[in-house]
Amino acid sequence: MQITVTPETFKLAQAFTISRGSRTEANVLTVRISDGFISGRGECVPYARYGETLESVTAQIEALSGPVTRDALADFLPAGAARNAVDCALWDLEAKKAGKRVWELAGLPTPGPEITAYTLSLDTPDKMREQAEKNAFRPLLKIKLGTPDDMPRLEAVRAGAQKSTIIVDANEGWSAAVYADLAPHLVRLGVALVEQPLPAGEDEALAGMERPVPVCADESAHDRASLPMLEGKYDVVNIKLDKTGGLTEALALKQAALAEGYKVMVGCMVGSSLAMAPATLVAQGAMVTDLDGPLLLAEDRDHALTFDDAGVHPPMAELWG
Repeated sequence: MQITVTPETFKLAQAFTISRGSRTEANVLTVRISDGFISGRGECVPYARYGETLESVTAQIEALSGPVTRDALADFLPAGAARNAVDCALWDLEAKKAGKRVWELAGLPTPGPEITAYTLSLDTPDKMREQAEKNAFRPLLKIKLGTPDDMPRLEAVRAGAQKSTIIVDANEGWSAAVYADLAPHLVRLGVALVEQPLPAGEDEALAGMERPVPVCADESAHDRASLPMLEGKYDVVNIKLDKTGGLTEALALKQAALAEGYKVMVGCMVGSSLAMAPATLVAQGAMVTDLDGPLLLAEDRDHALTFDDAGVHPPMAELWG
C-alpha cells in the first residue's frame, strides 16, 4: 500500500478574516492511498491553533509504515488533521474496491442534502451589513466575532439579513463577563447558537451559567475523550473531521454526543469539496451544518459538491466515497 501526500492551494473568493487573522487562500494536504490498482483520496487542513503545520502533518503521515487499516489507525496517529486525511482516504479506497458508497459500508441511511451555514468574514459593521444584504437569501448565516466591538457588527448583520437565522462564532474571543453581558442582546437579535465564546482552557466559567442561547463547544471538543470535560458547560458539540481525526471517529463522536444529550453541529476548516464530502455523512440530521468551505473558494476540485436551495448534497463517487 502506497501513501502520497501533496500540498495544494485553493484561492479564496475574497479575504477571509476571523479574530485570529486573515487569509486569501486555503492551504490543504491531499492524501492518496493506493493498493497498486485502485486509490482513495482524503483532504485535511492543518490548523495552527492546534500546533499543526503543513510540514508537521506531512511528516506524521509519511512516518506511517506497513499496512494501514482504519481500525488500527488510532494506534499510530492522534486525533487531528493527519489522521483525518488518511482515514478518509482509506474509506474512499474501501468503497471503490467494494463497488459501494461509503454510507453503505458504514451502515448509514442514504444521505440527502442538508442546509448549511454561510460564514460572513469579520469586518467593519458597514462591510458586514453589505455582506449580510448580499447573502440575505441564505437561510442560515454564521458571523465571525470575538472582538471588543461585536455588538455593532451583530446589529448590522441582523439589519442586513432580517429573515436569516444567525449563529455566532466568537472563536474563544470573549470572557465570561462579556458573554454574560451580550447574552440578552443575542436573544433580542434572534441568535440561534453561540460557538466557543470562551477560550478552551478557561471555559469552566460556563458551568452553571445561564445560557439563554445554546452554547456550542468547538475548540473544547475534539473526539470522544473530550466529552467528559464538556458536562454542564455546553449544549452542542461541533464535530470537525480535522479535529476528530477522520470520519470513523466523527461518526462515533456523533453517536456518543447524542447519547449524552448534546445536540450536534458539523463544521469544517476552509478547504475544498474533498474535505467536506465525508462530513456530509456526519451532518445528516444535525442541529447545525456548517460545511460552506467550497462556497468561500474561487476554485474547487473537479466533481465538486453541489450547493443549492436544498443545501449541500452528498458527494458524487467521482469526488469521494
